[in-house]
Amino acid sequence: MPYPDRFYPVVDSVAWVARLAKLGVGTIQLRAKNLNDAEALQIVSDALSLTRGTPTKLVVNDYWRAAIVAGAEHLHLGQEDLADADLAEVRKAKLTLGISTHDDAELATALAAKPDYVALGPIFPTTLKSMRFAPQGIAKISEWKQRVGQIPLVAIGGIKFEQAAEIFAAGADSIAVVSDVTQNADPDARVRQWLGESAEAA
Repeated sequence: MPYPDRFYPVVDSVAWVARLAKLGVGTIQLRAKNLNDAEALQIVSDALSLTRGTPTKLVVNDYWRAAIVAGAEHLHLGQEDLADADLAEVRKAKLTLGISTHDDAELATALAAKPDYVALGPIFPTTLKSMRFAPQGIAKISEWKQRVGQIPLVAIGGIKFEQAAEIFAAGADSIAVVSDVTQNADPDARVRQWLGESAEAA
């Protein structure tokens, strides 16, 4: 399977990781904010215990030290986290690395780190967190894909299933999804829709 998978949900709890793994999701990012080192290690370890031995790949957001100590294989860093992380230690631990980008300067910074994928966002307005950056729009996906070349491009930010075909057509290799799953009235059904789209494309 490609990494990350075409459908790439981002969740903030072990309970969500367990729920999505049971549904057969191939790549899940665990993004839990404002944890101390002990809390981060606990949640990462708990999530890994659920996904080890399954087809699900767990991507740890931000907590690179916890990811290394817990034996994770995949890491995602925002720009602030990237500036603080010891990339030599990350590479030594053989973690894959995804990096968030929002503008040209951030893309340059990300590419210098030789990431395994680059995320671009927010594509659409998002209500989940206040964004310093305006929505990028679908046209930006095509531009970014030309610039990153063979590196997988993940689109994130306010994307719903109904927009998936257009996003993929614009050049995204993967779509990271947050509220379309976690705030959906029937999350399991929504996940199955996304997984069906991914299966059709495989």
